[in-house]
Amino acid sequence: MRDCDVIVVGAGGAGMAAAIEAANNGASVTVLEAGKRPGGSTALSGGVFYAAGTSIQRAAGIADDAERMFRYIMTFNQWKLEPWLIRRFCEESAPTLEWLIGLGVEFPVDRLYISGVDDTPRGHHTHGSGAVLFEHLLGAASARGVGIHSGVRVESLLVEDDRVVGVSAQGGEMRAGAVVLATGGYGANRALLAELNPEVAAQDERWSFYFGSETSRGDGLLMGRAAGADIAGKGRLMVNASPGFSRDVADFHPPWLVFVNRDGQRFMDETWPYCIAGHMIEDQPGRVCFAVFDEPTRAASPSRHPFADKLGVGDYAYSCDRLAEEAEKGRVIVAGSLAELAAKAGIDAAGLEGTVTAYNADVRAGGDSRFFKKGPLSTIETPPFYAAEVHAASYGATSAGLRIDPDARVLRADQAVIPGLYAAGETAGGVLGERYIGGGNYISNAIIFGRIAGRGAAALARA
Repeated sequence: MRDCDVIVVGAGGAGMAAAIEAANNGASVTVLEAGKRPGGSTALSGGVFYAAGTSIQRAAGIADDAERMFRYIMTFNQWKLEPWLIRRFCEESAPTLEWLIGLGVEFPVDRLYISGVDDTPRGHHTHGSGAVLFEHLLGAASARGVGIHSGVRVESLLVEDDRVVGVSAQGGEMRAGAVVLATGGYGANRALLAELNPEVAAQDERWSFYFGSETSRGDGLLMGRAAGADIAGKGRLMVNASPGFSRDVADFHPPWLVFVNRDGQRFMDETWPYCIAGHMIEDQPGRVCFAVFDEPTRAASPSRHPFADKLGVGDYAYSCDRLAEEAEKGRVIVAGSLAELAAKAGIDAAGLEGTVTAYNADVRAGGDSRFFKKGPLSTIETPPFYAAEVHAASYGATSAGLRIDPDARVLRADQAVIPGLYAAGETAGGVLGERYIGGGNYISNAIIFGRIAGRGAAALARA
């Protein structure tokens, strides 16, 4: 006997979207959440939704469509993603944004922005944050009679005759016609990180740390794999650059910083967006670089990021006081000359001195002739000189997950569907690539495939 038609495991953005759509399609729905309260990583986010061909874009006079979005995502990820998933993602992006608007979520036209590195504004910023967006999802689910139970950690799937028929949790069983796994990623599970992203996990936890929901321990991935599911997206992870001063995100780097690798060479515009910067640092020798500057530049750095309010930046890693504190602790290298700085940091001295000489000439000439960096630039010429070691290893979301088809059905390694099992959000793999397409990518993935999973689960359960 069934306890309900559909069980949703996880009450974040993906789980709540699945629950709402399952209920909209006539299913009785129960949501089980391991945390103390619903929300997951969606409620912790900035509340950006990535989409193309929306009413908000049209109101802003922007012509865009799903095909353009598809080509951008595939090209940006070197066509290494699964086209059938990405096309469905793109095609469902605008309808899902309109669905959110119908639930009461506000996306002001003046908050539409270019959230990636293409030339089209597709980042739809809510009026508020991810917490505000999630409150609308929670309210919609409650209004539809969805049973939401927090503090319940699901331990395994019930499988009979190769079909998923329910879950086991806290010593009991609950049966349903279909199960949707939406437990988030595995960021809080260091063992899974070591298995699926070994190069990131191998780095010191000073730099390799997770900022996200503490309940994202890979439960859905582990349960799905135990039921025979295949894993997609191994090795993929959007990494963020950090000087390792704290566990606060340090994605937005001031233009006066100069990044050099161990050869003493610049390799990027230091203000490039986080979806590019982390991977550029990953590609350097030892997967590390150094932020180099001098004393006048340090002393002139403000206590807050110049665009703190716009970017949502809290603690500012590169403030004058923070840099002085970290130098006192020995976590920023200090030297009286560039040659001494290079020796202390393990940087090629000739390379560093040549790079700084060329950069100083550019600053005096009024621009960055090599990488075309914009913003206030500063020479590096007055001792003491500083070098902060920067790694690209912190992460707020994970990319590997259960392999799904475009209908969010979980697949085995032989591509066969596991009857009764769906997955969405970070629990599912294949949608999130080696390169993060821009702000809102993860939230869109969660809600789009959450809706798809909920509709499919309801149809299967009621068939």
